[in-house]
Amino acid sequence: MASRDGRTIFAREFFDLQLTFAETAAALSGIPLELAVLKYTNLYVRFGLGRDFDSEHELWRAYVAGLKTAADAREWTYRYYLMDAEANTSPAVLATVGCFSYAVLDSDVVRLHFRNVDPEGCSPLSAARYGQRRAELTKLFAQIKSESARELVVAGVSWLYNLNAYRRLFPPDYAASARAVHGLYRSMPLWGQFLHYGGGVKTAMARTFLEAIAERRSIAGLGDCFPFPVLTVEAPIQSFYAFYGV
Repeated sequence: MASRDGRTIFAREFFDLQLTFAETAAALSGIPLELAVLKYTNLYVRFGLGRDFDSEHELWRAYVAGLKTAADAREWTYRYYLMDAEANTSPAVLATVGCFSYAVLDSDVVRLHFRNVDPEGCSPLSAARYGQRRAELTKLFAQIKSESARELVVAGVSWLYNLNAYRRLFPPDYAASARAVHGLYRSMPLWGQFLHYGGGVKTAMARTFLEAIAERRSIAGLGDCFPFPVLTVEAPIQSFYAFYGV
């Protein structure tokens, strides 16, 4: 994974993995490949087209036209991505501290986001980085507290909540609220589990995933092939103020 103008550029293997999943979904459901790519992958977002998933978007139609005629769908997909890789893909946030940022939804829900900004070769969730991550969250929630007196709810949606190394950074009631959300095939909170902290695709995990989807004989339960489900969590913001001592 490379960087361009501060943007993270994902490796081709990440797109190949998603296309294989879309091809499997298309074959099992009988829908056209281009529709499966739209419904079952994160490519629309990665192309910088927003989150409306409009099949009539001019740039999406240009991608689909190439997909239908390309000799190599994977090569075409990655070349199309690289034309303007990761433009306009980041969620709108109000503040960022280290690896964490937040947005406010519907005026009273704080949505947390996580992005690895540590030096290459350093796992952001390692024991050695625990103190740094806690310090970032403490600063972030101190800022929220200083800017809002409203009774807010903090919410998160990510595969990362399956990991104790991530859950331990948050109040116990927040982590304990976790429940699985299925069908988020268009979402980076699902596909991000295949990327390791150094930027490449986790080879062993990807191989196991591909073997699992190759064995499926119906569309039902296809999402169960992912190693981790997406979990949604929430708790009152007062729990965070108390946990971080702000």
